[in-house]
Amino acid sequence: MDLQFYGANCLSVSYKGTRIVVDDNLSELGAKSIIKENDVSLFTSRDHTPTKAHLTFDSPGEYEASDISIIGIAARSNIEDSGDVSCTMFKLICGDQSLLVTGHIYPQLSDKQLENVGHVDVLVVPVGGNGYTVDAVGALQIVKAIEPRLLIPVHYADKGLHYPVPQQELAVVLKELAMDPKETTTKYRLKLNELSDITQLVVLERS
Repeated sequence: MDLQFYGANCLSVSYKGTRIVVDDNLSELGAKSIIKENDVSLFTSRDHTPTKAHLTFDSPGEYEASDISIIGIAARSNIEDSGDVSCTMFKLICGDQSLLVTGHIYPQLSDKQLENVGHVDVLVVPVGGNGYTVDAVGALQIVKAIEPRLLIPVHYADKGLHYPVPQQELAVVLKELAMDPKETTTKYRLKLNELSDITQLVVLERS
């Protein structure tokens, strides 16, 4: 499983010739969309513009994309009232590797949601805060509930993007998380034998 980050919540997951692009709303933030015709696109929010991707999923359910299993899990957004569930967390299973992208969810997960999430090797969670998405405190709450082996923070301040709400600088977030990056890179290849049982953090620089 190869991971690349493009800013905001957008990242790509590549596995055995299949590329999945998550939350590519870059054109709405002043950047260029990265989606290509052969891609599979996932959106954690249903409020998105149509794409030219081969397949698009934005709702809870179970899906397949070649050798990748995709599980969409209903969730409440960070700004919704209790009981509303307009977001979808996506769990990707690539062979023996698993990744969960939360999107802008409310940080307190139910027992049912955690049961559906199950084991997670890599957790991708936004950290920019300011009421728009979870901050470092909310991210830690999610980490403690899911206990991933690896954390990748996304959706933090970026001079190349125009967020509707200012986002925290990554350096500030990392200080609040009290986690030193295991690695900083533009492309990360997941190797389970290099991970420990204690959650580590990798910073993906924007491609």
